[in-house]
Amino acid sequence: MRIGITCYPTYGGSGAVATELGLELARRGHEVHFISYASPFRLRGYVERVTFHEVTQTEYPLFEQSSPYALALAVKQHEVAMREQLDLMHVHYAIPHAATAWLAKQMLKAERDLKIVTTLHGTDITLVGQDPSYYTLTKFSIEQSDRVTAVSAFLRDETYRAFGCGDCDVVVIPNFVSPAEYHPPGDDTCRRSLAPAGHKVLVHVSNFRPVKRVTDVVRVFAGVRREVAATLVLVGDGPDRDPAEQEVDRLKLRRNVRFLGKVDNVADILRGSDVFLLPSETESFGLAALEAMACAVPVLASAVGGLPEVVVDGETGFLTPVGDTGAMTAHAIRLLRDDALHARLGAAAAHRALEFAADRIVPRYERLYEDVLRD
Repeated sequence: MRIGITCYPTYGGSGAVATELGLELARRGHEVHFISYASPFRLRGYVERVTFHEVTQTEYPLFEQSSPYALALAVKQHEVAMREQLDLMHVHYAIPHAATAWLAKQMLKAERDLKIVTTLHGTDITLVGQDPSYYTLTKFSIEQSDRVTAVSAFLRDETYRAFGCGDCDVVVIPNFVSPAEYHPPGDDTCRRSLAPAGHKVLVHVSNFRPVKRVTDVVRVFAGVRREVAATLVLVGDGPDRDPAEQEVDRLKLRRNVRFLGKVDNVADILRGSDVFLLPSETESFGLAALEAMACAVPVLASAVGGLPEVVVDGETGFLTPVGDTGAMTAHAIRLLRDDALHARLGAAAAHRALEFAADRIVPRYERLYEDVLRD
């Protein structure tokens, strides 16, 4: 198949999943064309059967208060679909990507029917999509897609609740992980590069948006640090990095906290850690948690959104109410002090992650594509 993929190229779960999906599809013999304003952050170098098409915008004074990117994207999607004879366009996020794909579909209508598959990832449904400024367009984009998927049952149910979508059937296809890249450590090489000898390592990976509650990560670590020699490793960047830095300074933790910024490949960092912290306000799935589990790292996370579909409370980690840093701290200290418990949860986490392995999930997308092309 010839497949177009449009996603946000920035640091975050949706872009990571869309890119990894494209790479997996290419490995399976499909031709993949990424269409966005920048190369996705996980698309590194030349990959056979993968092409990136950059969307460029014209600077013009009249556009100062408008957003011409969506129109330029629709033109590029149409152009690539026509030139490369794409079978379908798989877009990640309902707006603007599904809306622009629909425009491209209309422009191509006289020649053939370009199928649109839309994958919902979270913010497009739970936050932005429900804003009155975008609500009707989000609903229209979902209903006009030929197939719609959501990364969790939570997100599917939230889509039905928020938008009705009586004419659409949202199929749950969860996020996935590559066991070849994310796997348990073979030795302590990764750990030695992250922290002093004898230190436990706690890690958090995100785009540092307010919903991730990164200052809660710092507060949990402060509680752990009073009981256990430990280092906190923070991976990523975003609007809440400064508040997190300020909290580190306020709690006098600077010597034991490392801000690594954006890192393309976090697998080695995860393999060098003991506990993964994800105290988010909400998560539609929690890809970072899954990647940590695949590296045999127990996860401490909020019991919200799609996280309970990934993290099994008491078996692969522990789930706590949002904002309950005390409970998360207590679980972390218990895990870091009890080697047998830590080993048991880590092994269970790695085993659980195999249920979300790429070779189990990607074929579900292939079957969905085949089904939509038969219509």
